[in-house]
Amino acid sequence: MAMKLQGPLADRSKWDADERCSISRAMGVVGTRSAMLLLREAYYGTTRFDDFAHRVGITDAVASARLKELVEAGLLTKSPYREPGQRTRYEYVLTDMGRDLLPAVVALMQWGDKYLQRDGAPLQVVDDATGAPVSVRVRTDAGDDVDLDGLRLRVNAVPAATAPDAPTG
Repeated sequence: MAMKLQGPLADRSKWDADERCSISRAMGVVGTRSAMLLLREAYYGTTRFDDFAHRVGITDAVASARLKELVEAGLLTKSPYREPGQRTRYEYVLTDMGRDLLPAVVALMQWGDKYLQRDGAPLQVVDDATGAPVSVRVRTDAGDDVDLDGLRLRVNAVPAATAPDAPTG
């Protein structure tokens, strides 16, 4: 079972997934355990540095480095706050870019629930209004589910000269 490769991609010996690969670029931003767990905490509502470090179980140095990377990558933004009698500090808030990563994080959670939890999922993501379970699936724009054998990979039709510096792959 695999995706079907179309056009110039059909002969895999004639191309490779180079530095423009979107998966490679995404993993360069969020590919560490601590980065993903910091994002998890941001989705759960954590905003303060000390809370991130404590809840993820990492040192302040690692938390500082990863939060800085996530801010530089555009997934989080720093916002100043000041409690009475204290110095100005910063909280970390998800950006649109960070919120747009949510389906990938929920998909990882679902995968972990299915294959790595012997006693079932410890948590469940549900719709706030209805309580209905939420899941991430591969679908067409028309809403039809597609499995791996039903996918095709092709070169993007947008000419490279007009496309943003977006990777392929």
